[in-house]
Amino acid sequence: MNGALILAHGSREKKTEDTFHAIVKMATKDVEIPVETAFMEFGRPNISGGLNKLIEKGVTNIKVVPYFLFSGIHIREDIPQEIDEFLKEHKGVTITLGQTLGEDPRIAQVLADRITG
Repeated sequence: MNGALILAHGSREKKTEDTFHAIVKMATKDVEIPVETAFMEFGRPNISGGLNKLIEKGVTNIKVVPYFLFSGIHIREDIPQEIDEFLKEHKGVTITLGQTLGEDPRIAQVLADRITG
């Protein structure tokens, strides 16, 4: 079964987590696969905790969707390393890392709305 883990960096600020969960709720309202959330730092669950939640739901094909703007060191190195370590103990599970939000006209439009609004 397919599922997705939406991964944010995390913050010490509770309001940041609340905002993340609100956007995830908006984004997944019509999604019909299991979706969980996780944080790189400061929040719970961490990556392995979020992945385990999906596995407990019977998910064996997981797409990690980073809620990051840019492909920095976390995306290029830290997250892939954590995924590789997780997979060593979870045979039969596949995990792919999706793209960051990055250079997308929809993000540019939100920025333009903020500038002119």
